[in-house]
Amino acid sequence: MHPIKTFVYKEKRREQTQRCSSNMIKKYYTHKGEFKLESGKSLTNIDICYHISEEKIDILKPVIWICHALTANSDAEDWWPGLVGKGKLFDPGKYTLICANILGSCYGTTGALSINPLTQMPWLNDFPPVTVRDWAKAHEILRQHLGIEKIYLVTGGSIGGFQSMEWAILNPNIFENIMLVATTYMATPWAIGINETQRMGIEADASFFSSDPNGGKAGLAAARGLGLLSYRGYQAYNTTQSEKDNEKVTDFRVSSYQRYQGKKLIDRLSAHCYHSITRSQDTHNVARGRGSFKTAFSAITAKTLCIGISSDILFPTIEQKRLAEFIPNAVYAEIESDFGHDGFLIEHEKLSDIIIKFIFNS
Repeated sequence: MHPIKTFVYKEKRREQTQRCSSNMIKKYYTHKGEFKLESGKSLTNIDICYHISEEKIDILKPVIWICHALTANSDAEDWWPGLVGKGKLFDPGKYTLICANILGSCYGTTGALSINPLTQMPWLNDFPPVTVRDWAKAHEILRQHLGIEKIYLVTGGSIGGFQSMEWAILNPNIFENIMLVATTYMATPWAIGINETQRMGIEADASFFSSDPNGGKAGLAAARGLGLLSYRGYQAYNTTQSEKDNEKVTDFRVSSYQRYQGKKLIDRLSAHCYHSITRSQDTHNVARGRGSFKTAFSAITAKTLCIGISSDILFPTIEQKRLAEFIPNAVYAEIESDFGHDGFLIEHEKLSDIIIKFIFNS
């Protein structure tokens, strides 16, 4: 490990194109043939849903590839509006912006709700195990399909960082800059324990094991409530959900918040897909099969920025500091925030200041 440098602050299916309310264009690419998974199993003719900021790639514009977090989709402007969009730091007028939906999700890329070609029924709980490296491999397939030779910046928060670092190890020569936010080099027992407990909540809903694609919703709502505790933490909850009425003994504000957030998630995400992608998340370990973290990260040649959030309890700042130790030519920066892990979605002004200083003004 090196000392930390620190500062604080093919063939296509009929291609569908859809202009979104954002500045991004939604597209689909079908990769014909076998897609071999790290487990040894295979998927056939995988669909990859992605958003791109222009119909035809301008080779003179730098490419920024954004890897999304757990329950997000490929429209980065939808879930990262503080950074992505016209007049924002990631401006589609200045950069070609791309974000691809991960394998296993339910926003257009092949996942648990897709049709199993052997049964002609949705995969549901039979969807094969997918790893973070499989996510990165799918991104690389899409990059080649789009004919992109260089990526100026690949970035992601949380599991978006998992994808970014695995892809940079898989094919280091295509990246000029990497930004890893509120992420880690491996899924720790702490993080896996949180995921497993969420899956236990989903599995406690008997409808999850039915043949109904809508099964498991009550369990998913409970899982979301648990997950939120790890995303926000003590400071955020006590700041945003405190009561003005000290005499209250029921109908607490936070109780309504937890149920509301559970309802929001089940309205847009499948319990089967959530169960699948959290299992994929647990596979993250860049040292697996590579000897050590130092050996794995030695492949990375891009300038790398590792950003921690002071109150993050899911991936504490020690993990981003270690990333900066393991990765050559990396620096560490820290954002002070009361919003825990979700700070990477909320603290866009602080994040922008760091990015400008490290990447756009260097």
